[in-house]
Amino acid sequence: MTRKLTCHCGAVEIAFTPSEKLSEAARCDCSFCRRRAAATVAVPEAELQITKGADNLTCYQWNTNTAEHFFCKTCGIYTHHRRRIDPTMFGVNLGAIEGVTDAELRGPGWNDGVNHPSDN
Repeated sequence: MTRKLTCHCGAVEIAFTPSEKLSEAARCDCSFCRRRAAATVAVPEAELQITKGADNLTCYQWNTNTAEHFFCKTCGIYTHHRRRIDPTMFGVNLGAIEGVTDAELRGPGWNDGVNHPSDN
């Protein structure tokens, strides 16, 4: 099933077909991902297409410079990354997938910051 991912400001859009169920998304605990704390789902390179805003993406690399972590230049949202363990695979940000919330997939234990009681 083809899915759509967008950054917060809408400047970047990506169409992709994951190779696993969204419920199988995982977090990485490397020094960078631990700070980012985004769960990702695997996508083969051939199944990921940047449909809008490729020129609005910036890339961060370090250490071996194999992994490429992409972010929207405007809003700063992490969209996806090329995996170091297998550069033919990407990880896409579960939280940026249209129509999906991490809380729905992970169950209880999440704070609802969108509908915070203090905002009423």
